[in-house]
Amino acid sequence: MAARSNLALIPTPVRCAIYTRKSTEEGLDQEFNSLDAQREAGEAYIRSQMGEGWSLLPAQYDDGGYTGANMERPALKRLLADIQAGDVDCVVA
Repeated sequence: MAARSNLALIPTPVRCAIYTRKSTEEGLDQEFNSLDAQREAGEAYIRSQMGEGWSLLPAQYDDGGYTGANMERPALKRLLADIQAGDVDCVVA
């Protein structure tokens, strides 16, 4: 029987970003708001995939008060630029 390499058991790293958005600014001034809830859910999901090599990137991509009807969203533009630069492997939204 051939020996198995331990390298085969090491998952490929997956650098994950979380993108959050809320169409209106209503409620964004609260201590815990919709963007926070979305981020917490994304963080929990990424943690659940740690065994697959997933890790959370520190950058935050939050578009509060921006419609989803177009691409005119500052955080989305930053996220897309970071993906294009090869800094992000996975987006959780």
